[in-house]
Amino acid sequence: RFRCFNMKNFSMVELFSGIGAQAKAFSRVCKRRNVSFKTLKTCEWDIHAIIGYYLIHRKSKEIINWSNEKCNKYLSSFNLSNDGKVLANIKTITGLSLPLKRLICTAIKETHNLIDVKSIHAQDIPNNLDVLTYSFPCQDLSNVGGFHRVQRGIDRDANSRSGLLWEVERILKERKALSMDMPRFLILENVTSLLAERHRHNFEDWKEQLRKLGYYNKVYKLNSLNLGVPQHRQRLLMLSIFTNNNSELENKIEDYLNKNDLEQVRIKMTPLSSILKLDYSNSKYFNEAKLSQPNPTPSRNTIWDNNLKIIDENGNIADHSATITTKQDRHPNSGNLYFDYPKNKLSKYRFLTPRECFLLMGFDENDYEKIIKNNLASRKGSLFFSRDKMYKLAGNSIVVNVLEQIFDTIVSLDELFFSNKK
Repeated sequence: RFRCFNMKNFSMVELFSGIGAQAKAFSRVCKRRNVSFKTLKTCEWDIHAIIGYYLIHRKSKEIINWSNEKCNKYLSSFNLSNDGKVLANIKTITGLSLPLKRLICTAIKETHNLIDVKSIHAQDIPNNLDVLTYSFPCQDLSNVGGFHRVQRGIDRDANSRSGLLWEVERILKERKALSMDMPRFLILENVTSLLAERHRHNFEDWKEQLRKLGYYNKVYKLNSLNLGVPQHRQRLLMLSIFTNNNSELENKIEDYLNKNDLEQVRIKMTPLSSILKLDYSNSKYFNEAKLSQPNPTPSRNTIWDNNLKIIDENGNIADHSATITTKQDRHPNSGNLYFDYPKNKLSKYRFLTPRECFLLMGFDENDYEKIIKNNLASRKGSLFFSRDKMYKLAGNSIVVNVLEQIFDTIVSLDELFFSNKK
């Protein structure tokens, strides 16, 4: 007989939420799997990412109409950052234009943003939580960071941005000490350098702490190239399932995950040519291309010579881009496109545009437009979302299509092992 089950509603908290690749991925899975989800809390201190998240995911377009004084008082109560790296001087925040401050206030309230992971305590994370995501900063782990000699690691005493991982440990242990229920699923995403000799002992320590808290851990190395996106971006993801150390349940979960190994999934790749904005008769795309074109200097010539040629001088298009990073005007970068036009005095190539970077991270073009169409002036003559800020938002995010595989697995595990079906 046909049986109809009520739709499963998942709850989620996104730590280090960025512009919400997690929410984007879960929303896509929900459309396929007859489930729904709601993000109860976010946590992000970068004001550009805070607004970006809100604009992409917002349910209402109503902006708070607070006075300048009320905005300043509200924003002064948070540890906010203007670059995602260091705490901003409060004068930097209160010196922004009033319309922009109102937008930031609205974004914080509407996304239920906890702002600073160091200030979060167990009680700030709702009970009966299904999913907690924590894509902590990778600056002190990544190969690019190592190339530029800014790799500080995640030792417990390193006091680094990547070391914020241990704040997640603190929060979970607080919940355990208070006999609060634990999030049922945890999702970690970061660079594969976590497995390198320099960092492996810390990662093994982290997995062991989770095991003691009652979690079964499954580690993946997933490349977006295998999951439909023409970007070479391999990342480490770890799915932790709360089993309360039930060995029989863990054996069943392990068997299922081994038989449905995400590292073996292959999805037909979208052609890179369909993502690149090469119709230069479109003034919007042409102007974005020009803004992504550097001045000719010896160092810029080296960038062209030493990086992937997404489009070469003969018009040949590569199969994929290199990893999208937070900056394009550097070596290494994500790849370059030969680009020349009459009376061009700039370099005869361009970087990927921010729009193209968003698409290569799995976002929709409409997501990019939602941000650009609401690009307010931060101060007179200066727009809040510059080209470089948009690069950073994309590079710091997670490929949505990769996360879809993880969320799809969560839904399947929930159906098989945790749902009480009548």
